[in-house]
Amino acid sequence: MATDSTTPSSPAIPLAAIADFCRQILVAAGADQPTAEAATRAMMHGTRHGIDSHGVRLLSHYVKGLVEGRLNPRPRLALASAFGAVASLDADNAHGALATYTAMDHATRLASEFGIGAVAVRNSSHFGPAGAYAIDAASRGFIGFAFCNSDSFVRLHDGAMRFHGTNPIACAVPVEGQDPWLFDMATSAVPYNRVQLYRSLGRELPAGVASDERGHDTRDPDVADMLAPLGGEFGFKGAGLAGISEILSAVLTGMRLSFDIAPMPGPDFSTPRGIGAFVIALKPGAFLDINTFDAAMKRYLDTLRSSPAREGFTVMAPGDREWAVAAQRERDGVELDPATVGAFQALGSTYGINAPV
Repeated sequence: MATDSTTPSSPAIPLAAIADFCRQILVAAGADQPTAEAATRAMMHGTRHGIDSHGVRLLSHYVKGLVEGRLNPRPRLALASAFGAVASLDADNAHGALATYTAMDHATRLASEFGIGAVAVRNSSHFGPAGAYAIDAASRGFIGFAFCNSDSFVRLHDGAMRFHGTNPIACAVPVEGQDPWLFDMATSAVPYNRVQLYRSLGRELPAGVASDERGHDTRDPDVADMLAPLGGEFGFKGAGLAGISEILSAVLTGMRLSFDIAPMPGPDFSTPRGIGAFVIALKPGAFLDINTFDAAMKRYLDTLRSSPAREGFTVMAPGDREWAVAAQRERDGVELDPATVGAFQALGSTYGINAPV
């Protein structure tokens, strides 16, 4: 996924200071420690890797959900069912990050025993960047997949109404001695949060990624009423991929389909949204000798990165851009966009916590 650029509005802030502020605010808003840790971890994945649309700009949104009742601040997560290598997790209307990290933790335990683990998540909420959960599996030596549907904001190919959510798909693969191979995509042309980010920055959207209320293309984020599916003239491919996320995350979990989910921006923040999610973990060593797997991944990536590129361009593996941004931001900190700076200052004032901006 390409990184989001932001307009510098303050000195660069150390990532650790941002994370500490987020945890403190979430606890002050009523969240228990596991919720605060998981939500912060997921947001920081976005901010650390340059996926700012899914980063700490979401803090005030999550606080509103905690305070007004959309999110259960002290959930009791429990397995609703289990059968061999599969299970269903009832998240008790938890923050989506806590629900999905918990599900992936169980999926990797199942994969340790069976070679594969799949967990369907019920009664969850917005989980932020899907790649955060796939990487969680890869960091433990497993191939991880994460899927989620969301409220309708994406038209079908040639459609003129909101049908699917942005319905992300993420996969991460461990690579010996290197950062994981990471693929994290919305099945829409861009994520919905990207529209919000561009709106806050006063920037035009790229061409062909959003439509007005009649389904006509627009570059004005204030006019955008729906997103286009991934693929441009071949958007049926993006719509089909969205359907995969929809089936795994909603149909297979018994949760709400995208067009039945309450809108993320409200106005109702008092009612749980009933979102589902789905995670899978695969143990490479269950399929072949682990040394053979490691050697093949290394050869694949070495060949990919050294392959010829078009003039003026560089060939990169999925995740390379994100890891480069993460290294830079770990070293130098990050400059937050003006809307996020304002939100941090307001939250800090409300809860009596010094904002790092």
